[in-house]
Amino acid sequence: MDHAADAHRTDLMTITRYVLNEQSKYPESRGDFSILLNHIVLGCKFVCSVVNKAGLAKIIGLAGETNVQGEEQKKLDVLSNEVFVKALVSSGRTCILVSEEDEEATFVEPSRRGRYCVVFDPLDGSSNIDCGVSIGTIFGIYMVKDDHEPTLDDVLQPGKNMLAAGYCMYGSSCTFVLSTGTGVNGFTLDPSLGEFILTHPNIKIPKKGKIYSVNEGNAKNWDGPTAKYVEKCKFPQDGSSSKSLRYIGSMVADVHRTLLYGGIFLYPADKKSPNGKLRVLYEVFPMSFLMEQAGGQAFTGKQRALDLVPAKIHERSPVFLGSYDEVEEIKALYAAEEEKA
Repeated sequence: MDHAADAHRTDLMTITRYVLNEQSKYPESRGDFSILLNHIVLGCKFVCSVVNKAGLAKIIGLAGETNVQGEEQKKLDVLSNEVFVKALVSSGRTCILVSEEDEEATFVEPSRRGRYCVVFDPLDGSSNIDCGVSIGTIFGIYMVKDDHEPTLDDVLQPGKNMLAAGYCMYGSSCTFVLSTGTGVNGFTLDPSLGEFILTHPNIKIPKKGKIYSVNEGNAKNWDGPTAKYVEKCKFPQDGSSSKSLRYIGSMVADVHRTLLYGGIFLYPADKKSPNGKLRVLYEVFPMSFLMEQAGGQAFTGKQRALDLVPAKIHERSPVFLGSYDEVEEIKALYAAEEEKA
């Protein structure tokens, strides 16, 4: 046995150590936020373990109901949702939970209430479970002011008010990407230790990218600026080489690749879905928060994504997010379209 190597393995920056280090920068901190993050991490570890066994267990297949978005619910969605709701309520640090799987927000009973609202998609891309494609959990955290009873308005805030956001991707490895508003860090689960280890410190998205990611099956329904941008990716007029198309169809996986390699992820509005398909609170906001923290941008076709103020908890929005220069191009195309109008 290599004892020196084993000793080195204990000198690793785990996610717990990272969060506690961050906490120590704020002497007034009571540790509530660290406890909440710990419970989210625990939920992710549990879901990761269940997802890995999904092909063996009879967990795969439909649970028979359709969720509030009209998507058929897989058993793993239901289970993941229960796991996160229980983990978050039992932390004693949350007051309102909004999940993609639940039509109504969950208000935590007063005796177990804390200062935070958590919005989450417990298992994004779950229709990909059967074919082994990466899926994930997405979350965002808001704080509630102490001076009133929590209401839905505490959650219906613009994304720029989020304290933290992140996702956990269950793929070839289990990766947890987190921002608490001071940059983006990526952690990978070491199964032998059961700990997330810091493997991607201070992620910065490249300013330009060679990859675009969009469902081209919807092309006939796109608006002018989206169609022009994708055309330009494929047939650049300036003599540069074409961009590569990469589209997995699992938002966590597509955004993760975009964050690391650069490029752009598009889910535009179209004639079929005039408000876009992705949900503002627990898909658009957390991913836009991470992109901006990594030096990229996120745009809705009308405004900065994080400036949106949602009116409903399951509201949808178009989104274009990724490398700074790529999103600038999309913004210019929308601005030109507006001038014509």
